Parts: sequence; C-alpha cells; structure tokens
Amino acid sequence: MSPAASGMMGVDVGGTFTDVIAIVDGRIVTGKVPSRPSAPEDAVLEGAAIVGAREMAAFNHASTVGLNAVITRRLGKVAFLTTEGHRDILDVGNTWRPFEALTDASWRRPFGDAAAPLVPRYLRRGVRERMTVDGTPLIELDAAQAREQLELLRRCDVEGVAICLLHAYVNPDHERRLRALVRDVLGDVPCSISSEVSPLAKEYARASTTVVDVIMKIVYGGYTARLEHGLGELGFGGDLNFADCAAMLLASDFAMESPARIIFAGPAAGTVSSAHFGTLIDEPNLVCADVGGTSCDISIVTDGRPFVNTTFEIEHDLVVNALSTEISTLGAGGGSIVSVSSTGELRVGPASAGAEPGPACYGRGGQAPTMTDAALLIGILDGERFAGGRMRLREDLARDAFAALELPFDFAQRVAYAWNLGLNTIAEGLLDIAISHGVDPRDYTLVAYGAAGPMMLPSVMELVGLRRVVVPPHPGLFSALGLLSADLVYADSRSAYTLLDAAAAEEIDAVFAALEERLLARVGDARGRARVLRSFDGRLLGQSWETPFVEAPAGRIDAAAVERMVQSFHREYEARTGNRFDQIAVQGVTYRVQVVVESDKVDYPRLGRRAQGGAPVPLRTIPLHHLGALGEQQQATEHARDQLLAGDRIEGPALVRESMSTTFVPAGCVATVGELAEIAIERTTRGTR
Repeated sequence: MSPAASGMMGVDVGGTFTDVIAIVDGRIVTGKVPSRPSAPEDAVLEGAAIVGAREMAAFNHASTVGLNAVITRRLGKVAFLTTEGHRDILDVGNTWRPFEALTDASWRRPFGDAAAPLVPRYLRRGVRERMTVDGTPLIELDAAQAREQLELLRRCDVEGVAICLLHAYVNPDHERRLRALVRDVLGDVPCSISSEVSPLAKEYARASTTVVDVIMKIVYGGYTARLEHGLGELGFGGDLNFADCAAMLLASDFAMESPARIIFAGPAAGTVSSAHFGTLIDEPNLVCADVGGTSCDISIVTDGRPFVNTTFEIEHDLVVNALSTEISTLGAGGGSIVSVSSTGELRVGPASAGAEPGPACYGRGGQAPTMTDAALLIGILDGERFAGGRMRLREDLARDAFAALELPFDFAQRVAYAWNLGLNTIAEGLLDIAISHGVDPRDYTLVAYGAAGPMMLPSVMELVGLRRVVVPPHPGLFSALGLLSADLVYADSRSAYTLLDAAAAEEIDAVFAALEERLLARVGDARGRARVLRSFDGRLLGQSWETPFVEAPAGRIDAAAVERMVQSFHREYEARTGNRFDQIAVQGVTYRVQVVVESDKVDYPRLGRRAQGGAPVPLRTIPLHHLGALGEQQQATEHARDQLLAGDRIEGPALVRESMSTTFVPAGCVATVGELAEIAIERTTRGTR
C-alpha cells in the first residue's frame, strides 16, 4: 500500500457487469467492466486497476457469484452428513408450499430430490449417534461406522462436506469429532459444521445453511486467494472486506470462516446506499428500487433503517440463517421480454433477454422485443450514444421485433401497451410490498437506481401515489456506492432456550460474555472505538415463532437486567403485532451480539448554483413517440446531467442523459436538482405516462 493511501474502493460483481467505484482525493471515480463468470476475479482486478488500487486503504467487495452458482446449480460435488435416520431432512424442508402451488398436485420443491437438489440423495449419509435436546449424549458417535460412510464419499470424489447433527447447537462434541474424521479420510476438503456456521435451533434451517456454507467455501476459497494475490500485484496493501447479506462489512478472513453470510450482498448494498443518502438529503422514509436488466429489487427504509431479517430464502423454502436486508424481487427490468400468451394476451416479463443475446436492438441475435426496445422506439434511449457512446442500438431490429408480435394492434399501440404494461407490473409490485410492510406510499420517497431505474420508475409515481422520486448520483453504480457507506461488523449468535426469569440470569450472562469475548478479539486495534450491540430473539412461552432483535441491556446480566429484557420483549411484540400479553412468560431462544466498527462514509460533492435568473439550457428538443394509451407524440427537452447545477428545474417531458443511465421526467412532472446532484421528480398535474 502506498504510504499516502487513503481512498476507498467498492466492487459489486454482478452476473452481467462488475461495477467499480472509488473515492480518490474526495472525488468519486467509477468504472464498469463486463463480468467473467469463468474467472470473476479477472473483472474485479481489471476494475481495481482502472481506479488505482495502489491508492486504496480499503477494498469492499460484494458479489452474486455464489448466489448464481446455487440458482443455476453449477455446484461442486458436496456431501451431507447427519444423524442416522435423518438423511432426507434436506428434501423434506419445512414442508410448506407457496400460495400458487397449494392446489397443484405436480408441484415439487425446486431443490428437492425430484427437481435439482443441492446434494443428491446418494451423497447424503447417516451417521450413528444421537444427542438429546439438553446436549447429553444418548448414543455416542460410532467412529467406525462414520469412517465407512466417509470411505464411500471418498470413492465418490466429493469436493466438500456439510455436517449437521441433531441438537449440535447445544453440544458440538460429535460434530467436531466427525470433522476430524473427515480430515483423516478425505484430506483438506472444505468442511462446515452446523454448530459453528449456524448454532441455532430448528434442524432444517441449520442443515440448509450449513450446506450453502460449504458450497460458498468451494466457490470463494480459491477466488479469494486469487483476488488477494492479484491485488497485491497491483500494489494494494489495505483491508479487504466482504459485504454480507445485510451489507455489513466483514474482514475477508472472518467472512471466509462462514461464507454463507455473503451469498446475497449486492442488492443489500443498494439499500444501505439509499439509507445513507437519505440521511444526507433529509429523507428518512424510502422505497428503494434497483431496476436492472432482469429484475427490480425492492426494499423499504423507515426512519433511516432498513428492514433486517434473521433468515432469508434463496428459493422457496431454501433457507439460510443469516442477517439479511429484506428485499423483494420482481421479474421486471430493462430486458423483460414482451410476448403474447396462447390466449392472445400481451405480457411483459418475467422472462428476460439477459445480457446474451440481450434485447433485439443490441444486435446480438435477440429476436424478442423487450422494455429496452420499447424505450428506444419511444425515444427515451438514444441509440447513437447508449452507454456513453460505447454501444449502438439498432432501432430497425427493435421495430422488427415488435412488428412480429401476433397482435391485432397497430405499431404505435403495440409499443405503448407494452411500455405501460411493464410500468404497471412494477407499480403493482411496489404497492404490494409497501402494504405488506404497513407502509403508506404517500409518506415515502422512491429512490430510483440501477441502469434502468431512472428510465422507468418516475412514470410509476402517479400509479403508486408516492411523494416523489429521487434519482441519486451515479444511479447505475449506486449499489457499489453502498459498499463505501457500510460499517465493519462482527456478529455472532447462539440458541439457548431459556425462560426469562431471575434464575436464568447467570446462563444468559455467560452466553453474551462468550459471544462478546470472541468477537472483540477479532477487532484488534479498533477495539477502543467498537460499539457492542446486544439483542435476542424471544417468544411468548408456547409460541412456535420468535420476535427477533429485541434489545438486551449491556453489562452484567442479573435479575434486574432479565426483567428489563422481558419488558423490552413486550414492547417490541406490541409494536409488531398490536397486542401485549404481560401475563404470559417470555422465553429467550437466540442471543445475538454485534461488534460495530464505524467506517468512513462516502461524501458526495456539492453542486454550485447558477447566477440569479439562470436556467438550464437543453441540448435539443426531441420527439417522443408511442406514449399514453393512444400512442401519441410529445416533444421533450434533452439535458446532460453533468451540466446541471443545484436548484435547476426541468419541466417534463424531459430526458437527462449520463454515461450509464437516462432519467425520464414524464409530462406533468417537474425535476429539481439538489445540492448533492440528486434529481427529485414530483408531480405537478396528472400527466401522460
């Protein structure tokens, strides 16, 4: 590392592009390079070279590489060891079905044995042992029988082993001994044990998390080593951090201990970026929407804080026990395919053209029309200057794709109906998600980011009833910016079913003390500025589900502290459910500790203002076609974003161009540029979308 290295760098590795963003001498420097699925570190290193890795003191990394490996089942050969008689726990899952499959006799769980299991049944082996619920061995581990199972797995050439024994979260002895046997028989293959990865109650979620963890060790183990080597060759000597599923930063060595925590980092970084930016512009209540080529990722920020869950699903019922920002995904984006159903119904999405072959206008062989093709034909996109002029879009191919649809509409109606249908799909999803969180969208501001977000989302403002839409600086790289707004966090948790009364104080104190001691030891020199946050997941005695993140007091846990925990639970339960049951005893289930080391946050440069009476001068006026229900034409002004100043007002319809995105201000709306270069769009009249 250069002696003067002080910059920060964030990298968000997506399936199509790798986004790179850095802070150098107070300036924001950006880059975007094509991802390389076969060697993702190559794209990361290329981006690091662009922004100058030698000058960076911190390198913060988020990736969907592991998530994509699970979704596409491009996995190594993983084995699963569990208590004899329970080998099918991964196939059984939680046994619940999604709503749309309740009456479908042919429905099968996407990761079950009848579909595409993460671990095929012949690699799931039972081991003779049994631990009771209080951690007492009922049947001692049969080492000879376990070795026989491992010899079989050795002949199958497994690349990793996940171990999840019943009640190991209470007593991990058998799991640790079994891991030692794995080392003896299989050598140095990645091995995860549930008592370390997810020492929590409920066997299936613990087993699922452990399997995902060993898959992530296979995906990220060699990748991390190659990345560190490549960064070293570029002169980087700072801290390498990985973002977890709540976009909290983990030191790379800590992240690799349980890499299941980093499987879903990219979308969460966008939420953190929105929350940080919201505090700077005094907007604490946000609906965050990241619209890319394939999907729209939506999250909620209330009072400056995202919704965080204790678990999340990769697919239906494929559970991972990890703190995660709650994100809902719609199959709607710039690449959403416009099609006609067997009954003649026009549809937009959820299928996407992706990056290859991409929309028809890309000229890479795509035949189906998409929302990007519609935006080009409308005039929202400039085919000659797309992606900063690095790519030319072909309007003739987009026209041919729409003309080929078997519909009884004229051409203008085809484009207009497709565009409006895509917008309504997003609007419906936004409204459903807001309502499910108890949020009134009229009280919230929509943050529009992702390459396609500023192009599409301002047009849904009227449909949803949002206060306004804000397009932040660098919207196409805004998730990567979130990596420069996150704190370094060490977190751990333990399950211990405990009735919260005075007699439990000593046990609870020991749990919290052990968690804190382990985590503070990892902080090192930053211990003096670290904040320790305690919480617990509790439930009313007899319930089968928990209320998470109930505040727990600092310091020694005595009888008075336990009583404060009980009262905290009742307050949190009442806030979440509207009910309070002081007469029912409270049971603690999972105890959590976070050690937070605050990091420097990205600081957005402030724009100057024009001289008194000055106004932005448009680059030109261009026609927009096929808008509204009748496909009418409008005249729009065109502006360059880097020429706008604070206080500038632009009446819609208007287009604001930048290298990686286009903002569309619909008719009946006005855009105002803020001091941090944000574009705030509000309705003035009921306009035409």
